[in-house]
Amino acid sequence: MKNPIRVGIAGAGSIACGTAALLHRNKHIPTLWSPSGQSTTAFETKPLEAHGVIEEEFEPAIAHSAQELVEKNDALVIALPATGHKTVMDELAPHIREGQHVIISSHASFGALYLTQALAARGISAPITAWGTTIVSGRRQEETKVRVNTIRNRVDLCTVPEAGTDDGLAFCQNLFGDRFMPRDGLLAITLSNLNPQNHLGIALCNITRMEHGEDWSQGLNVTPKVGRLMEKLDLERLEIARALDLKVKTIFEHFHQSFHVPIGTISEMNQQMHTHGYGGLGPATADSRYVTEDVPYGLQVTVVLGRLVERPATLHEAGIRLFSAMYDREFALENEFLHALDLESFSLCDLQHASRTGVLHRPSTPQT
Repeated sequence: MKNPIRVGIAGAGSIACGTAALLHRNKHIPTLWSPSGQSTTAFETKPLEAHGVIEEEFEPAIAHSAQELVEKNDALVIALPATGHKTVMDELAPHIREGQHVIISSHASFGALYLTQALAARGISAPITAWGTTIVSGRRQEETKVRVNTIRNRVDLCTVPEAGTDDGLAFCQNLFGDRFMPRDGLLAITLSNLNPQNHLGIALCNITRMEHGEDWSQGLNVTPKVGRLMEKLDLERLEIARALDLKVKTIFEHFHQSFHVPIGTISEMNQQMHTHGYGGLGPATADSRYVTEDVPYGLQVTVVLGRLVERPATLHEAGIRLFSAMYDREFALENEFLHALDLESFSLCDLQHASRTGVLHRPSTPQT
């Protein structure tokens, strides 16, 4: 029997709790930390109850600060919305120790580069493994209950620096099983996260259901026209990946591997998910991560990469503009990582090098 690993999870929402349940089922020891302190209060007196494809009831350890989470655990998983990644990384970075493994579930907007730079400023080197999506999907229910809808068969990953890829893969397999597909650097992982493009189609075409707070089946409402929009969005992403000579999965492979349905049109696959009872519920609020997280931290990055390789992601950009108009916000300006790293000032070669090494050199001033 493998030795249990203590894993500190930054986050206490649906993905964090589902990930904790999977770790516990696999005989590891999860600790939850809520940056706000609010989401773990109920666990002080009640166990975490996981239902669905994972049936577990246990008392997770609770950390009350970033420092406690880092110091009491062997490894870390960042499992909260991308809108909170930079803030959490800023809290964790002063305490992460040499060689301590960090997993980002799921990776967004070159966050692994930001964290690597923050650690390098302290003279610390730690392997950072970026996932293209989460290991589970689900929804946290009342108080301490979480429903886990699926455990994914395949999750794309890479480790920064790339010399640690084999160790990163083995480490993730030890924690979660043989469910991972190595990809070629952070650019590939960035283009392997299909949630933003998929959520664009789903949210844009069902926005009134979200505003009315309806209970609605997400799978059922990926109708043929919604599915076709999602397929066209996928073609833009794949074209950018081809221009970068990167291999990434298609939207059809994503739904097949994540939700265990036969390959068909995207609408047909979602109808199958609905029929089998794991099509999931759509967002019951307009203040949903499908928009507030995925537009600035997902769609905007795809648009930036498309410009760099001269493959404009016109549907992605249209989606950003439409949501910005509906929400009266400039979503294109809300990505904290793009601002902090100033990524749009770098060349494609700079980003390709950084995605493998974790080292992002400041662009040199052109000579006149």
